[in-house]
Amino acid sequence: VLANSSDRFSALCDMLRGRAPTRHTTVLSDISFKVMPGCSIGIIGENGAGKSTLLKLITGVLTPSEGKVKTRGAIGALLELGAGFHPEYSGRENIRLSAALYGITDAELKTKMAEIEDFADIGHYIDEPTKHYSSGMVVRLGFAIIAAVRPPLLITDEVLGVGDESFQKKCSRWIDDYVNSGGTLLLVSHSTYHVQKLCREAIWLHEGKVEMQGDVFTVTQHYLAWHEAKQSKQEKIAPVIHAEYEYGIESVVIAIIVLFAAFL
Repeated sequence: VLANSSDRFSALCDMLRGRAPTRHTTVLSDISFKVMPGCSIGIIGENGAGKSTLLKLITGVLTPSEGKVKTRGAIGALLELGAGFHPEYSGRENIRLSAALYGITDAELKTKMAEIEDFADIGHYIDEPTKHYSSGMVVRLGFAIIAAVRPPLLITDEVLGVGDESFQKKCSRWIDDYVNSGGTLLLVSHSTYHVQKLCREAIWLHEGKVEMQGDVFTVTQHYLAWHEAKQSKQEKIAPVIHAEYEYGIESVVIAIIVLFAAFL
């Protein structure tokens, strides 16, 4: 996967010249897994591990430079905030746009509109341009559309970490019902609580590779233990840095006092 716009532009120039791309960054490698109907999988890992990139590959937002991603059926995705929403359109207009992309007819949307408005619960802002929405309101609207559509495969990226606590609980209850009724879930989250609550399996990504995968409680416990060890190591180093910092400040203060005394 090419990491940024400059790398992609460079790769395009190389392709037009008939050359192999010369600049690239490997974000993910040697990753292989299957998501069967009815599965609920949590994807965990520290920042930069490749979690969001993996979801973008699965949804087709990015194309892998090597390997293949095969999907069947409709996918409902909540990735980056505001993705798929036109900032100049109102919430209601964006609902119609999203519904059309999911293949929902106008007649079907009329029966679902009240349900979407009730789930989003953003009041009169439903008729305001989404560029004026807060991050929580954007998630509310996006999740409300997903809840009404109920796609066979739901992919979410940190959606439970945005919005107020009451809405997070509403989303958590809906996802729980969705999975229990046969829905398929891929959930990226830094919250091991939500991963354990909503998923049966987990994949731990570390530096772009699968560190561990399997039962959700086994994987999350190993991940938390690794974090504990990492934090403990950092805390042992921190006092040394702090002592050097204090020594530097004391030296400067003494130097100023000596200089001032010389002028006296």
